[in-house]
Amino acid sequence: MADTVKFDKGDIKMVAHRGLSGIETENTALAFVAAGNRSYFGIETDVHVTSDGKLVIIHDDSTGRVANESLSVEGSTLEELKALKLRDREDGAERNDIRLPELDDYIKICKRYGKVCVLEIKNLFERDRLKDVIGIIIERDYLKNVIFISFHLQNLLILREETPKDTRLQFLCGEISDETIKILADNRIDIDIHYPTLLSHQEYMPKFREKGLKVNCWTCDDPSDALKLKALGVDFITSNILE
Repeated sequence: MADTVKFDKGDIKMVAHRGLSGIETENTALAFVAAGNRSYFGIETDVHVTSDGKLVIIHDDSTGRVANESLSVEGSTLEELKALKLRDREDGAERNDIRLPELDDYIKICKRYGKVCVLEIKNLFERDRLKDVIGIIIERDYLKNVIFISFHLQNLLILREETPKDTRLQFLCGEISDETIKILADNRIDIDIHYPTLLSHQEYMPKFREKGLKVNCWTCDDPSDALKLKALGVDFITSNILE
């Protein structure tokens, strides 16, 4: 039976990337439940807005990598997207029981299993759509158990304005400038950095710590590299398969 790869993580908080995507089809209820049944601190996923203003869980801008039909996510309705059968991770066959989840499905599963939601806002969202995201999470009474992440700093700055001051935010990045680090610190936004970049630029860590920023790393599947990140003192590691 397929299982995760264990390493001596110590105090590091492990985040299951797109659910337990090393075993189940990414960003599906199957992947979220698989992560929920293990020791992960959090479950990461990606949210997009559909053409009819709904919030659907998928990583790419189109469906072709996970389904046999390729639809534009933002150019399709939720009903059209949910009608797609997704492919099984192991053999690539379509399965009737694997469909694209809605944001509320993901929140509900994370809450059931007591996991922190690490929610990536994939594209640049309008303020009203971000308020819709917040509203769905509040309906589940789970906002204190969510970390919002995004490559778009503007998304995070809006979320900082629209949520309580203790809401956790992380900026997804590769290389990063001192100016951006200052902006993050001023707005209480932590770091979610591409892990090879951090290993290549270890001088970043003292700068992050000087500003009081917590550090997440994406997406590390190599146990030896994970131990190097542990030695650097990172707070989180996001992984497809490490636990």
